[in-house]
Amino acid sequence: MSDQVKSSRRRFILGGLGLATLTGLGFLKPNDMGENHSQYFKKMSLALDKAQQSKPSLVIDKSLLLENIKVLKQHISGRFDYRIVAKSLPSIPLLKLIMETANTQKLMVFHQPFLNQVATELPHSDVLLGKPLPVNAAAKFYQVFERQPKKNTQEQFQPERQLQWLIDSPHRLNQYQNLAHSLKINMLINIELDIGFHRGGVADDIIFEKMLKQIDADPALSFSGLMGYEPHVAKVPGSKLALRDAAMQSYRDKLAIALKISGKHTDELTLNSAGSPTYRYYDEGDYPHNEVAAGSCLVKPSDFDLDTLSDHEAAAFIATPVLKVMQDTQIPGVDGLGRLMTIWNPNRSKTFYTYGGNWKAHPISPKGLSINPVWGHSTNQEMLNGSEHIQLNTDDWIFLRPTQSEFVFLQFGNLIIYDQEGIIDSWSVLKEETA
Repeated sequence: MSDQVKSSRRRFILGGLGLATLTGLGFLKPNDMGENHSQYFKKMSLALDKAQQSKPSLVIDKSLLLENIKVLKQHISGRFDYRIVAKSLPSIPLLKLIMETANTQKLMVFHQPFLNQVATELPHSDVLLGKPLPVNAAAKFYQVFERQPKKNTQEQFQPERQLQWLIDSPHRLNQYQNLAHSLKINMLINIELDIGFHRGGVADDIIFEKMLKQIDADPALSFSGLMGYEPHVAKVPGSKLALRDAAMQSYRDKLAIALKISGKHTDELTLNSAGSPTYRYYDEGDYPHNEVAAGSCLVKPSDFDLDTLSDHEAAAFIATPVLKVMQDTQIPGVDGLGRLMTIWNPNRSKTFYTYGGNWKAHPISPKGLSINPVWGHSTNQEMLNGSEHIQLNTDDWIFLRPTQSEFVFLQFGNLIIYDQEGIIDSWSVLKEETA
């Protein structure tokens, strides 16, 4: 018996009398939410069976992905360049498709092993780091890059021209400056700004000026631009437009300082902002940045069910086989509790155990499935409950919708690519280690 079952046992026994009373009164009794697969998921189930899939898989609907790219491009509408957030779409074939469809070479990368794979597999890419990495990670990138086999020497990735390191403080700038000198290389430096999110970055004007002057004075370093990330605009209470405008004014102030000290024009700089939750706030008006970054909105996990993304569609699902079907719900060590739960909630009438579980995801089809709150989660065989109306058999498929993509996509091996014709491809994901 799991620790969660043990800890929940006493709570449910003590609460049983009150639960029975509420049941008798019919007070707040849940409605039966159970439904069988929609035509969409029936068709996806048949495609998985035809392709002889047999384990938990991350399925991407290619048609919906392409439609989401189209929606994003329509909103950007040439006002900004588009930079793809690679952590949210961690697969070289997936990135290639998006780069070709969206007509962009710009990527935002967050992880040294992924950076090395991008440099090798996507040698034409223009890369901006999405977070400031430890200087040892930067050193590791160059070590691995030097020994990685190059597919074509004429199309080799050139870090001194195509890679912008993100710097958030004078201390980190000193570290990277020393690394550039020790390796005898040139480095592009993009400075992270704090424009209201308060997760780091430069806020003080005097510190900012000193950093710019330090970069300008060193031939090994070149100031390449600014990044001002502002997800708080979409999430914190208050006027979204007022929060946006405050963030953009902070960005403008820093940009004015940067242009004066560097002597560069905005066209020479990468001025990055926004993300999937906020890129729509820039559909109209004039702003200091010249590019927006987004990734998650192209597959739309459930954390991105936002008003600003209402015209994007969920395009990624976890598909997992049903291992066991039981016509009731039984909780070990607490006889009768499963029956009591069923009386109170018809959506606890049946039990389905799945192949794997405990992902950052929620059941989406059949409708009405949910985690049993007493049994808890299992990464081996997850228990899901549903009503009598759900007709699932052993080896049928259950579908879940990820809450995020960046971590979840890496848990299933190759991505399964689906369209209305069936399963059409299998795409590898980025690896956590590089040779």
